[in-house]
Amino acid sequence: MKKKYIIVIGVLASIAALVIGYLIFLSALSGIGNPTGGRGPDYPYFITTEPVTVKKIVVPKGTKLIYEEQFFKKGQQDKIMNEKKLTDIHLAEGKTIDWGGVPVYMITKFFNPEMTGYSVFADFSQLSDEQRNKFSELWRHCGGELGVLVKDADDWSFDTKNITDIADCSVNYQRYFKEDDRQQKFLDSLYSAMGKQIKTK
Repeated sequence: MKKKYIIVIGVLASIAALVIGYLIFLSALSGIGNPTGGRGPDYPYFITTEPVTVKKIVVPKGTKLIYEEQFFKKGQQDKIMNEKKLTDIHLAEGKTIDWGGVPVYMITKFFNPEMTGYSVFADFSQLSDEQRNKFSELWRHCGGELGVLVKDADDWSFDTKNITDIADCSVNYQRYFKEDDRQQKFLDSLYSAMGKQIKTK
């Protein structure tokens, strides 16, 4: 009886070891070649070696441009790729560009293909008192990224003729919740202030 008990324990321990080993193996495979070391596809990207214009925005040297997943294109590339495949602009740490008078460090294309637009991430710590205006203050108030809808998907610049609406400002204000007057009025005010901001520049 004791021998049978030891055999059962041994079999269970072996199965447990195999399962743990398999999970570790899968985890290692998912991170191979990925610059972030995390799970998911190893998206192709390019680090700019000089200032370049992408999506009608001039980005500085050291900017990381990330593209859609593509066959035979993984990880860091040695030359810039087709900007129609661009999904993200990540500036180097501490760097920002001016977007409507606000210093921003990252712009990302909307994940939802049914929505033509992108999200803009601001670094308000680099916004001086002289630069502050109604648009920047409303944006800072919402406490997160700004989602904008555009007509031309190839233009990520601050051009109010191309920007058709503000889809969201962080998770606190979403155009999706049409029945919520508070959220809708805030986004309307933000969009209106955005339009006035371009006229003063």
